[in-house]
Amino acid sequence: MKQTSIIDIISPVMVGPSSSHTAGAIRLGLLARNIYNEMPDKVTFKLYNSFAQTGKGHGTDKGLLSGVLGLNVDDTRIKDIFNSDLAKEFEYEFQYLEDFNRHPNAVDIIFEGHRNMKISGNSVGAGEIEITNIDEFSVSLTGKYNTLLLIYKDVPNMISRVTNSIHVNIASFHCDRYAKGEEASMCICLDGEVNQKVIDFLYLIEDVYMIRYIKKLES
Repeated sequence: MKQTSIIDIISPVMVGPSSSHTAGAIRLGLLARNIYNEMPDKVTFKLYNSFAQTGKGHGTDKGLLSGVLGLNVDDTRIKDIFNSDLAKEFEYEFQYLEDFNRHPNAVDIIFEGHRNMKISGNSVGAGEIEITNIDEFSVSLTGKYNTLLLIYKDVPNMISRVTNSIHVNIASFHCDRYAKGEEASMCICLDGEVNQKVIDFLYLIEDVYMIRYIKKLES
């Protein structure tokens, strides 16, 4: 049996000096990548507050880009990611902003491509993260659970049709909508996994515009 060290308790094994500014940034980028689930043409990173002020020194910019490129927190390629062939896969830019209405370690990750998507999140400390907003829909994704994300038209019985199809225990459930009868989101965190047949069935439901099955991040 592996013994747990004090280092494992304090922060994740990682490349970089800061669990919140480096490991958290990597995990935010990686979770955003899994949500977008396409190859973008361009990614814009908008860093706020402490992320913007100290991010370069702590490798936040490297971490965010590395996560979107699919690297995990212990990947040594993160240190030189800007000079890697991986970083040539799409265009990217960083913007540094202040907004005291946002979390100290907040970021918007804006994907442009076949589909455009804006994903906002926070690094909350010790490598822990939360995605709080997707295309102006309120969500709560931490990467700790397998998650079904649906964008759909707000029509009667949609929630029951989706949840009755899953057959996996629901850990948490969050819905949001622009207005009655317009676009809505459904974010379902699960204790287990759903198979492809369930996802294929959900695609057959009328008025469902987008489905993402987002696997939980590695610890």
